[in-house]
Amino acid sequence: MPFLGQDWRSPGQSWVKTEDGWKKTRLYMGNLLTADSLYCKEEHDKENLILSINYDVAAKKRKKDLLNNNTKIPYFHKDKWIYVHKGSTKERHGYCTLGEAFNRLDFCSAIKDSRRFNYVVRLLELIAKSQLPSLSGVAQKNYMNILERVVQKVLEDQQNVRPIKELLQTLYASLCSLVQDMGKSVLVGNINIWVHRMENILQWQQQLDNIQINRPTNTGMTFLDLPASLQLNIMHCLSDGRDLVSLGQVCPDLSVLTEDRLLWKKLCQYHFSDRQIRKRLMVSDKGHLEWKKMYFKLCRCYPHKEQYSDTLQFCTHCHILFWKDTNHPCTANNPESCCKAVSPQGFINLFKF
Repeated sequence: MPFLGQDWRSPGQSWVKTEDGWKKTRLYMGNLLTADSLYCKEEHDKENLILSINYDVAAKKRKKDLLNNNTKIPYFHKDKWIYVHKGSTKERHGYCTLGEAFNRLDFCSAIKDSRRFNYVVRLLELIAKSQLPSLSGVAQKNYMNILERVVQKVLEDQQNVRPIKELLQTLYASLCSLVQDMGKSVLVGNINIWVHRMENILQWQQQLDNIQINRPTNTGMTFLDLPASLQLNIMHCLSDGRDLVSLGQVCPDLSVLTEDRLLWKKLCQYHFSDRQIRKRLMVSDKGHLEWKKMYFKLCRCYPHKEQYSDTLQFCTHCHILFWKDTNHPCTANNPESCCKAVSPQGFINLFKF
């Protein structure tokens, strides 16, 4: 069998046959020296030779680490739509998995869009809770790369801090339980890689805890300058009760407005059904319904209604998953009637088979 490895004599060097075997010759100060005449010099340079070997090994390791770090760049795909097929047919072989869909769809650009940011964050949170072991090694690495970009965006924009904190907390808790079962092939890769990723998560959490919100430099009209009726109308557009609580901590005037019973009543009716509300009724000493307390109690018992400015769409005619503002090659006569919005949980359910 031929030897296919690198020639041990290395190309470009001169060798001389002696009684002891082949010896390497060198040109030193213009003179051709054999291995015998270089014995003293090689003994003198032995320490430098060992240091040189160690340097080469370290350089190769740094180059390998650099290539490994750069491998995350090709995995940021920019596909606007993908086929979702759950089996093999005569026309198409194979099926699409959650990891493949997560890799191919353009989530990297989606996090830059304020309309899709919350959608992607919620999807990352659901994957962190239960779907992380089902992803391939490439998808798991892509997941961490996208998460890093999400954290960087939040640190730069100083917005959406709370949902990212919750996402990191959920992911860290999941990884703590999964790393303990590393021997059961629940995660792809060396355990040291995941320990390093968990350290990065702790570092991101610390950066978010220490974030300082800068005051806007604009000296124009602010929210506090608006009439109370207009402020209350804006509050009615908020869909998260925690945002109302945070808004009420700004100043005493806003604190009074955020205690409006009608505001919390509409919030409860938006997220929960009448049957759910009747099961969790809370009455004050004065005989009034405590809508604010009922809201947070309902949130602990039932999932609240999710609202997104833009979501992924699924075409039931051609089985294509795509972003709403992109066109896909649909063959239906009325493509709009075949499209339906896909929630983050619906996205995961598409690949359960």
